[in-house]
Amino acid sequence: MKKTLLKKLLSLTIVITLLAMPLTGCVSTSSSTTATATHECFNTVVTLTINSCSGDESADDIINECFGLCYNYEKLFSRTKDSSDVSAINNSNGQPVEVKPVVAELIEDSIYYSELSNGAFDITIAPLSILWNITGDNPSVPSSDDITNALSHVNYENISVNDSTVTLADPEAKIDLGGIAKGFVADKIKSYMIQTGVTSAIINLGGNIVTIGGKKNGGNFNIGIQKPFGSSEEYSAIVKGSNLSIVTSGSYERYFKQDGKIYHHILDTKTGYPVDNRLLSVTIISEDSLSGDALSTTCFALGLKKGMRLIENTPEIEAVFIDKDYTIHTSSGLVLDEGEDGVPTISVVSPESLTKEVNEAE
Repeated sequence: MKKTLLKKLLSLTIVITLLAMPLTGCVSTSSSTTATATHECFNTVVTLTINSCSGDESADDIINECFGLCYNYEKLFSRTKDSSDVSAINNSNGQPVEVKPVVAELIEDSIYYSELSNGAFDITIAPLSILWNITGDNPSVPSSDDITNALSHVNYENISVNDSTVTLADPEAKIDLGGIAKGFVADKIKSYMIQTGVTSAIINLGGNIVTIGGKKNGGNFNIGIQKPFGSSEEYSAIVKGSNLSIVTSGSYERYFKQDGKIYHHILDTKTGYPVDNRLLSVTIISEDSLSGDALSTTCFALGLKKGMRLIENTPEIEAVFIDKDYTIHTSSGLVLDEGEDGVPTISVVSPESLTKEVNEAE
């Protein structure tokens, strides 16, 4: 299962890169201002592509430094690495744990999105994620008793953060930053690239797409939203823009079938089972990837009506919802056009700021 997932992600990475901009090399070029490289990190495929930069460092050196950042964050945030700060928290039996400031920062960010979503997004989902083991070799539907037991330990209100000290009030609670860490790291890589003079780049951290600037010729990047359950070369729509983050969560990404039914990886924090609504995917378009990561999962869990309401009341965020009829629903700050070859195009009304009026809550 895991190897198959990585192959799919690698295939998608290649297609996104080709769709966004033609390059001459698959690992690195000899140009001092153009380079691309692909490695595995956070149990997914990461591709970094620099199209142009104006600083003193070469594009190759900048990419190497960025992968170094990625690996360092993985050592802190990974639930499956025994030496990580997250593992220290999960093995603390409710005792306070001193963590790196950046870990405390990300946990506090996670709590913010839990509060915003009334618990639809919750990093204490780990007991359920471990139980379901969606990406394992032989996943199967757990017993209802096991699900009920795991669900009893899912409650973000059990997390307390005091400076760099994290405590889980429930000794059997565990956290999993998988729903937000990639976005956080993608933003950090973007910041580093900009600081070193990068003016055009694409960061693809396992499907979290962040663009810096536009194409070398000044045009917009074209980023495909994959058609749910289609091949990696099939798109439901093409997003056109620059300086954007594009993050998608969908039931087609990681799942298994049992008795003819699909069980996917986005778990309902109220029922303990995979979210069961009419959505196939949610794509968040924003300026930062952290919010995209958290809100794509959140909006999928909330469903079309509640998810769209949340987006319309959240400034600087836009969304694309695809339902089980493959109908595309977009938030008010996006323009949906017919496009070419039957693939619709999506553009942002105000690409520079992504701002819109916040509607009064219904």
